[in-house]
Amino acid sequence: MTPEFSHPVRVDTIGEGVRTETVSADEAQRAALARRFNLIGIDSLSGTFTVQRVSGAVAVTGNVQAVATQRCSITDEPLPARIDEPVDLRFIEDRVAEEEVELDDSGIDVLPLEGGAIDLGEVAAETLVLALDPFPRGPNAEAALRDAGVLAEEEAGPFGALAALKDKLAKK
Repeated sequence: MTPEFSHPVRVDTIGEGVRTETVSADEAQRAALARRFNLIGIDSLSGTFTVQRVSGAVAVTGNVQAVATQRCSITDEPLPARIDEPVDLRFIEDRVAEEEVELDDSGIDVLPLEGGAIDLGEVAAETLVLALDPFPRGPNAEAALRDAGVLAEEEAGPFGALAALKDKLAKK
């Protein structure tokens, strides 16, 4: 399946130097991505990347910028989100299944290279969605929770129980 915002860079076209690529999603691509990620909308999405061969891998570094509108996880109200996120990825050839690979902290963002190309549009889209708050709360969220009878964090749990006990003892 081709992603909504696709900008493939074939690995066999990457020379020995640094290559700069800029991607920007058009209106139709942004609308399709908003549906995919369950967002109200995406006003802009772009990325500027450098692509180069490094130690048997392809390094992709750069930055993704976006303006999106997501829903408050409590009230469903629209919440604006501005993303300015760095990217630092390494794409490596798929390894043989039996081969054990140990990764240190620098190996966390190592991805398999599939199909001989790196899709920088998908890199930008995934960076956007990973940078968004997964449970955004708007200014009316606390009031909506309180109206629904949900206790605030300080009222729930062991400390809330201790505070209620203290209040009860103080009234005696």
